[in-house]
Amino acid sequence: MGTLHFAQHICGMETENENSIQHCDDLINIIICGAPGSGKGTQSDLIIKKYNLKHISSGDILRKEIEKGTKLGKEIDNVISKGQLVEDEIITKLVETEIDSLDKKLYKGIILDGYPRTLSQAKELEKIFRKRGTCMNVLIYLQVEEEELISRLLNRGKTSGRSDDNLETIQKRLIVYENQTKPVVDFYKSIGKYANIHGTGSLDEIFERVSAAIDKAV
Repeated sequence: MGTLHFAQHICGMETENENSIQHCDDLINIIICGAPGSGKGTQSDLIIKKYNLKHISSGDILRKEIEKGTKLGKEIDNVISKGQLVEDEIITKLVETEIDSLDKKLYKGIILDGYPRTLSQAKELEKIFRKRGTCMNVLIYLQVEEEELISRLLNRGKTSGRSDDNLETIQKRLIVYENQTKPVVDFYKSIGKYANIHGTGSLDEIFERVSAAIDKAV
């Protein structure tokens, strides 16, 4: 077994190559990932409350820029309306601006949601943190079996009336998510900043695993 993929399993938590995790300043910087239906939003809220972190969502950032009506916002709106992805350089710059606006008197760090989505973005994020004398502590990945994800999303569709919560669309979304996320997950595994969290169980049980992974990484 290669050293980069040596793993320990502790109460549903898997950490990769923990000895290589960097300890920089006192900020807590986290990325949270999880497929649709994994409970990522709920766990994010709990993390933000417990650790007093600023929530940086790529989707929110893009919507905010569009609402401003800026030239960049109009370009972003045009790209998204065509079903295309916003260029890495643009989204990275917007995220960087959000990171720089962190008020350290109000927050103890950040939690990134929806970014990075590509390997290029992940590498740029490491550079951004390094330039500021801080680091990304850990990527939290909420792992839920596909059958359970489909069940959750189908049930959500019944109550929310969301047209995209049907079996065919759900399966496609899960495949796309897995393909998009794998290079990013592999990158953070390789640098020892990855925690795979068993995302099934009660809300409290899952959050206990998440908290254990964060506490271990900071």
